[in-house]
Parts: sequence; C-alpha cells; structure tokens
Amino acid sequence: MPEDNNAERCELMHVHQDIVDRVNQQMPEDEILFDLAELFKIFGDSTRIKILYLLFESEMCVCDIAQLLKMTQSAISHQLQVLKKSKLVKYRRDGKTVFYSLADGHVRTIIDQGMEHVAE
Repeated sequence: MPEDNNAERCELMHVHQDIVDRVNQQMPEDEILFDLAELFKIFGDSTRIKILYLLFESEMCVCDIAQLLKMTQSAISHQLQVLKKSKLVKYRRDGKTVFYSLADGHVRTIIDQGMEHVAE
C-alpha cells in the first residue's frame, strides 16, 4: 500500500493566527523545555526508577540499595550521583554513612502520574 505523504498536511493552507498567537504566548522558553526533556531522560532508566521506588519507603545508604537490587555498590553510587545531580534525591551524612532520600514530594508525584498512565 503506498504511503500517504499528505496525511499530516492541512487540506487548505489556512493558518488560524489567533490560535497560533495564543499558543505561542503560552509556550515556555526553549531552555526550559530542554531542561524538562533532560529531566525526563533521567526517568528513562529502570535502575534509577527502582532506586526511587526504594526511597519511597525509607531513606537508605548505598549498601542497603545494592543489597535490595542485587547490584554492586559502585553501580548504585553511579546512579545515585545522576539522581542527585538532577535534584531528584538528597543525602545526609551520619558519621561515615551517607543516607539518600527523595528530594521532595514532586518526585513521587511524577512517578505516580507515570504509573497511572502506564496502568490505563
């Protein structure tokens, strides 16, 4: 079957300028959209998602997370650095141990919204 190259084209070239202007005023700056896209890339790794789910339940150190996910501490530390850089997790030091937790309630909301969408 031949591909219809016109499938996404308007039948008539008529721009609805009022709509275009209104939507254009609401569009965030490119830099903001870039930052948003970068944030969503962080959620594109299943190990990071698992770490975030663990941190829903309790703050944990690298050893705890590595044990639960059956991964090396090095691999977990790397992923935690990515999450920390993206401001999705925070940490606190207790003696020589560093405990990680979710940075704020937004992280849980993002994950919950994603799960709701996947479950539909």
